[in-house]
Amino acid sequence: MNPPEEYMNNNSLEIEKWESNPEINKQHLSSNNISENSNLDKVREILFGNQTRDTEKRFTRLEERLIKELGNVRDETRKRLDALENYIKQEVDSLTERLKNEQSERDVQVKAVAEESKNIIISLENKITQFDQQTTNSQRELREQILNQSKSLQDDIQQKSQEILALLEREAQELRRDKTDRSNLAAMFTELAIRLNTENKS
Repeated sequence: MNPPEEYMNNNSLEIEKWESNPEINKQHLSSNNISENSNLDKVREILFGNQTRDTEKRFTRLEERLIKELGNVRDETRKRLDALENYIKQEVDSLTERLKNEQSERDVQVKAVAEESKNIIISLENKITQFDQQTTNSQRELREQILNQSKSLQDDIQQKSQEILALLEREAQELRRDKTDRSNLAAMFTELAIRLNTENKS
């Protein structure tokens, strides 16, 4: 008889005993459970002992291999992460330094442009002030020239007027003198005519 069959027969006998004697079943329940568990362990050992041990060994080796592989993967991942972190840090530092340099250059350029703009504004203000001053001076000089020319023109007009008046006065005197001479000449001719008439009558 094979061990499983023997085990099954024994279990059948035990079951029949329990069914015929419930009290015995109650009294020996605990001991039977222990015996059953022991028998089950024996059956498992007989049926699956070698296979179970081989499987456990395989699982153990697989577990060790997985642990080793996981360790290697973890180490490799850590190395790559460290390398990536260093690379990113270097890139960030480089970018930060470049940005600082560019910012410094921009600041210098902005200051230069601001200074140049300030100088241009000052130069324009000076030129505007100078132009205003020149315009003011030119306007003053022009007014003075116009005033002087006007005064000179008035003097010339007055002088010409005086000369014209003097000329007119001379002409008037000459006309009056000519008129006097004509009157005298007419009187002389009249007196001569009277004398001639008187002498002719006598």
